[in-house]
Amino acid sequence: MREINYTKIYTAGCDAPLKIRKGHFASNHAHINYYIDVTTLKTRSGEAKEIARHLTGSYLFGTVIDTIVCMEGTDVIGAFLSEELTKEGFLSTNAHKTMYVVHPEFNSNSQLIFRNNLLPEITGKNIMVLMSSITTGRTLDKVLECIQYYGGKLAGISAIFSACETYHDIPVSAVFGKKDIPDYAAYDYRECPLCREGKRLDALVNAYGFASLGEN
Repeated sequence: MREINYTKIYTAGCDAPLKIRKGHFASNHAHINYYIDVTTLKTRSGEAKEIARHLTGSYLFGTVIDTIVCMEGTDVIGAFLSEELTKEGFLSTNAHKTMYVVHPEFNSNSQLIFRNNLLPEITGKNIMVLMSSITTGRTLDKVLECIQYYGGKLAGISAIFSACETYHDIPVSAVFGKKDIPDYAAYDYRECPLCREGKRLDALVNAYGFASLGEN
């Protein structure tokens, strides 16, 4: 297997590095000029805890969070984040004064759903959505539609990386962003300048990884 060469970048106040690779990649929603690898940030406990610690500082005291909905494999970060927020004295309406950490599933129609046993942790709860990365916001559209359908109330949006600072006027708290990768760009595949320049795709990518399309 050909080794992938990454560049590690750091951001202020966080000791965990983000691995990036410049190129031409296709996601479900766009063509992008960087592949952002968050694998170890989601799965290595020390890095996941550091990401959670950094995100905790993004929220103002007085924010009420009952449930963290983890998307794209961010459950380890979500568990640490719930501990950090509880330790720092953030409010919860839950009787036990701790937070739920859950994730939805996809049904056969690719719709996000919560099973009946999880509804008490969603319905009427103040929910933080935790994402791996946010580029176009289309995945967030699905997540918020799901939460609203089950009667949840959005309390905040967090991500390891986000290309946008707000989503429908809702602030997005992210560890890494365009401040760290100023030339990061996403394009509609019909208007992609890399395609117009004749640059072949390096890989198909999503929040879980990439599938190489071979040597260019």
